[in-house]
Amino acid sequence: MLSKNQIKRIQSLARKKGRRDEGCFIAEGNKLVEDTWEAFECDLLLATRRWIESHPQACYRQVQEVTDQEMAKVSQLTTPADVMAIYRIPRYRLDVEALRHELVLALDTVQDPGNLGTIVRLADWFGIRHIVCSPETADLYNPKVVQATMGALARVRLYYTPLAQFLEAMDRNTVYGTFLDGTDIYRSALSSHGVIVMGNEGNGISPELEPYIGSRLYIPSYPAGQPTSESLNVAVAAAITCAEFRRRQIVS
Repeated sequence: MLSKNQIKRIQSLARKKGRRDEGCFIAEGNKLVEDTWEAFECDLLLATRRWIESHPQACYRQVQEVTDQEMAKVSQLTTPADVMAIYRIPRYRLDVEALRHELVLALDTVQDPGNLGTIVRLADWFGIRHIVCSPETADLYNPKVVQATMGALARVRLYYTPLAQFLEAMDRNTVYGTFLDGTDIYRSALSSHGVIVMGNEGNGISPELEPYIGSRLYIPSYPAGQPTSESLNVAVAAAITCAEFRRRQIVS
């Protein structure tokens, strides 16, 4: 049975301050928990009798059986799942030198949790293991972001740091950004490594970062010159850009 203090503590993890104070975050749902429980230190696993009986391999973990009613009290989902993991938030060290030889995403104030979660998921799909975020970017451990990653946060590391400082340390010739006045991405030279900067949903890439970007890329609409939407969603733009970078590696 969950105590009042346990309920209060778990509910606090829905807020950034609570996660910071506790050093923990929530992951809910059978697949999400199963995809992440080897990647993070588990502080507590809440599960219904149904889940416990169907997952005997989890018996060695710190499992606490709860009722459907108790799960509903702490769940962030509209329809509570049968299992919830409370994980310790990992601490990753940003190694700039190591990232010089990787393809990396940099997110400049991407604020929508769904967009961030989707970008983490697509990074996982395209084999991008590191994402560097501005401090103003949404929190990876927000329950909505965690859900949107679909387990990809177990394989992709995020770092929060001032982006200008990070980009200054990288080779400007391999720092790319997406702009409406950029050069057609399909006609641009792309390297197998470097940094792809994606900007804020409403304002794009910050002016302070532009001096560090060596290649301004544009994703053209089709057919050229036809009236169309003003811009692409940042997660969609990131997917198209990452796909083109990886395609070049395959065909080269």
